[in-house]
Amino acid sequence: MIFDSAGSNLSRRRLLYGTAALLGATALPVSRPVPALAQDDAAWQTPPDEAAAAEQAQEIVTYGMPDDWANYGEVFKGFQASLGVTNGIHVDTDMSSLEEITKFDAEKANPSAMFADIGLLWGRVAEERGVVPPYLPPVAEDLPEGYKAATGGWVATFAGVPAFVVNVDALGGGEVPQTWADLLREDLKGKVGSPGDPRSSGTAQTTFLAWAYANGGDASNLGPGVEFAKQVINQYNAADASADLLEKGEIALWMRYDFNCQAAVTQLAEKGINAQTIIPGVSIYAPSALMCNRYNTAKKDAIQLFMEYVVSDEAAAAFAKFGARPIRYILGQQDLPDEATANWLPEEAYADVVLVEDFTAIDANTISEAWDAEVLGG
Repeated sequence: MIFDSAGSNLSRRRLLYGTAALLGATALPVSRPVPALAQDDAAWQTPPDEAAAAEQAQEIVTYGMPDDWANYGEVFKGFQASLGVTNGIHVDTDMSSLEEITKFDAEKANPSAMFADIGLLWGRVAEERGVVPPYLPPVAEDLPEGYKAATGGWVATFAGVPAFVVNVDALGGGEVPQTWADLLREDLKGKVGSPGDPRSSGTAQTTFLAWAYANGGDASNLGPGVEFAKQVINQYNAADASADLLEKGEIALWMRYDFNCQAAVTQLAEKGINAQTIIPGVSIYAPSALMCNRYNTAKKDAIQLFMEYVVSDEAAAAFAKFGARPIRYILGQQDLPDEATANWLPEEAYADVVLVEDFTAIDANTISEAWDAEVLGG
């Protein structure tokens, strides 16, 4: 059976701190044609004015981009400083990709946020919902198709790699699992923390895609991922995975992005717990994207300039410090200073990680249907 897949993000603080790992199943929005350009869309055709942007950037309002998510706090400060803003502020409301798209649409008569962080798999949905502007910055010319919007409004920023963090002490002397297949060991039954629900979680959906690649499939052939999923869900702990359960050893490992795993290792080490991040052989680079608010023309100059800044060398270094791999670095377009990558795992751990050519070719509704019918219903 051949399937397509796509996804969203869990709220960022929940991903980072683990207060909840699973979202309930959320119906995906029905695709609909992008509406004709609104009268205000003409504003997006004019180049950004730096003086206007400096005024607009005094207060940056975002959805799903807290300061501690991928080091966005440092990125925003760097952007404001580039415009001469010295006492700027950042206000964020944490939410998932689907919630962000819905919020942009609901608030179109009175927009608040300037931009949001989405799983790249949601970029096509944002375009179909018509919530992103008809604008791409000049630097987007260097990004391949599938890593930028076809009609404008979003660009890929950085990527995580589906992996797992292991509480070594909770294994009771057992061997540390090294591959996805190791998660099926009998001694790990009930000890595996789920990455979330693939019908609503970007982490879960890109992890599902990684399972397909690891078992001989790919983005256009998720059948091997389905077969693996049928087995691994039987290993899950019944409780929602969380940092607390990992710390207590009620789950021995938790599937997350590599940079979240590394953050958990640091937090557990501070409590005297031995933990490791494992890149399980074959996995994928799973990008996030910056989604801009079509309706917030009052701050369009700052939005346009930030869309350029977010893939700059300065922003890339900030993301790298967090452990997120900047998208232009992954694509071979960017070098990073040694200090930005000092805490990265060894490059050889990523030898089998796959760069998916075009995430926008992956449909969001099909993966949800496949999970229901083939994994849960199979």
